[in-house]
Amino acid sequence: MDNKKINVAICGYGNLGRGVERAITKNLDMELVGIYTRREPSEVEPVTSASVYNICDLLSEECQKNIDVLILCGGSATDLPEQGPTFAGRYNTVDSFDTHAKIPKYFEAVDKKALGAGKTAIISTGWDPGMFSKNRLEIDAILPEAKLYTFWGPGVSQGHSDAIRRINGVKDARQYTMPVEEAMNQVRNGENPVLSVRQKHTRVCYVVAEEGTDTAEIERAIVTMPNYFDEYDTTVFFITEEEMKEKHSGMPHGGSVIGCGVTGEGNNQVVEYSLKLDSNPEFTGSVLVAYARAAYRMNQMGLCGAKTVFDVAPAMLSLKTHEERLKML
Repeated sequence: MDNKKINVAICGYGNLGRGVERAITKNLDMELVGIYTRREPSEVEPVTSASVYNICDLLSEECQKNIDVLILCGGSATDLPEQGPTFAGRYNTVDSFDTHAKIPKYFEAVDKKALGAGKTAIISTGWDPGMFSKNRLEIDAILPEAKLYTFWGPGVSQGHSDAIRRINGVKDARQYTMPVEEAMNQVRNGENPVLSVRQKHTRVCYVVAEEGTDTAEIERAIVTMPNYFDEYDTTVFFITEEEMKEKHSGMPHGGSVIGCGVTGEGNNQVVEYSLKLDSNPEFTGSVLVAYARAAYRMNQMGLCGAKTVFDVAPAMLSLKTHEERLKML
C-alpha cells in the first residue's frame, strides 16, 4: 500500500452524494477530484469547492486516468442496475445497492464487467445491506444455530416517503419506520419468538396534502399500498408545510441486529449490534468512503471483480497504520 492520496469522484449528487462529499473531507488520505451529475453542472452547488461535471464525461479516457475510485450515489431502483456494471468496466467502484432480493443478480452483472477490466467493485455497502450484513454473518458463524432478527428504526425511510409522494394529491411526505418494542424485548430476553412483518414494525406517515384533495382517499391509498404498507399497522397524520419543515426536515435512522443462540448445556447467548443515526445519508456516505479506501487497496493487490462487505478484511478500511490498530483498537 502506497502513501499517495486516493483520487475519489462522486457519481450522483443527491442526499447521499452530499453525505459522501462531507465524509471525504474527514479522510486525509483522499482527494475529491470531481462530482458528476445528470443535472446542468453550473446549477449544482457543492458543499465543498469541488468541481462539477456532466455524468457523460465519465466515459472519457481522461477521467479514467485521473480517478482511483468512483463512488456511485444513485438509486437502487433504476440508476445502479445500469450504472453499476457500466462503470465497473472502467473504474474501481463502490455503491450502496440495497434491493436485498436482487443483490445476487446485481453482483453477477458487476463482477463480469469488473473482472474483464481488471477493476475492483465493492457493492451493497452502507448499513443494511452493509454493516448489518457483516454483523449477521459474524453471529451466524459464532452461533451456527442462532436465530437472527433485524429491526429498523425509529427513522425516516426515504423509499417509503417517496412512494407516498407519488400518490395524487400529496405535496410532501415523511414515513417513519418504528420497531415494536415488545417484539424487541422478547428477542433480547432470548425467547426466540416467531414474528410476522406486522409484529416487528409499524409505520407512521406525515403527509402534506394539496389544497382541496380528499385526505381520506390519500390515507386509503397509503395503507393499502402493496409491498410498502399493506402488511403493516400504518398511521397517517396530515400536517402543514410549515410543520413538515419545522419538525420533519432531518433524516434520522437506525436499527438493531440481534442474534439468539445456545452454547454448551443450554446457556443462552444474545448478541446485539445497533445504530442510532442523526443523518442516514451522512452515515451511509461515511461507510461508502471507507470502502472506497478498501477498493483502491484491494485493486493495488490485484484483487479484482465484484466484492461485498463479506470479502473485505477490516484492516482494508482503516486509515490507521498496522501498529496504531494493534495499540489502539
